[in-house]
Amino acid sequence: MNEKRLDRAAEEAIDWMVRLRAEKPDARLLAALDAWIAGDPANADAWSRLQNRLGGPYDTLRSLDHRLPRKNVRTILLQPDTSRRDLLRTFAGLGLLGGGLWLGARSRPGQALFADLSTATGERRAFALDDGSRLTLNAESAVDLAFDDRQRLLLLRRGELVVQVAPDRARPFLVRTGQGEIMALGTRYLVRQEADATRVLVLEHSVRLSLPDGHFLDVAQGESALLHARRIERQGAGEGYRADWLEGRLSVLDEPLSAVIDALRPYRHGLIRVAPEVRQLRVQGVYSLDDSERTLRILAETLPIRIDRYTPWLVLIGPG
Repeated sequence: MNEKRLDRAAEEAIDWMVRLRAEKPDARLLAALDAWIAGDPANADAWSRLQNRLGGPYDTLRSLDHRLPRKNVRTILLQPDTSRRDLLRTFAGLGLLGGGLWLGARSRPGQALFADLSTATGERRAFALDDGSRLTLNAESAVDLAFDDRQRLLLLRRGELVVQVAPDRARPFLVRTGQGEIMALGTRYLVRQEADATRVLVLEHSVRLSLPDGHFLDVAQGESALLHARRIERQGAGEGYRADWLEGRLSVLDEPLSAVIDALRPYRHGLIRVAPEVRQLRVQGVYSLDDSERTLRILAETLPIRIDRYTPWLVLIGPG
């Protein structure tokens, strides 16, 4: 892989973006960021250009900090006993539910801040739910919980999960995504929110996939399916390897390079871009999620691609 350099201000802006994403931002870190931005017009310009590309989530939170002088907004957002509904009521009362906050909440960092349970970059984590079920989140995933006397509901905001469902005849167990709902008819299954579909893999027993229009499909153990906006596409059997991320492995069976890189993104800080000319190159093999640098080296050695690195935080992949 070749390493190239950006100009100083652009490199430092990317470094600040990664620090805000990787660390727990506090008043000292935000003050240091403000000082860096104010210290040089080139810094302010580089930060503005980067935020425009990313939807401005960090500037949104910084502006909230300045408008809540007595209580840092992150202190509110990170309190474990504060519900998302309470947070939204607080912001609405302060007149902060405008477009900026909406964009921030819909961004990847914003979704994690507002979610009941979430994982960071490179983090896989298991949770014991109140009903006895076991939930495992892949890296950069976020879910909300809505358990009551009638149902047990997980709202998958982003990312991927595997859930081992505890039996409860009085309350069905549901996972809701952007395309529909998955109801447990058995015990263990995988759900992944993709760009425009939901992928479901049944690891034990069976599940029922439902669309908002009432259409549904039962999927048995070992089978998988995709929920689209208006249809359910059965994928058949033989996709159990898609759950290998539980063990830190990325198993690929004739997938495009773009899909492989998408699977690596939650395990890397910074930005990685794939040129259109190489996105559809076919890949197969078993790769490490926890050592993404090694995986990129192997891909560069086995595919006709070139990987250029612009600081540790920006990687471009193009034709070799």
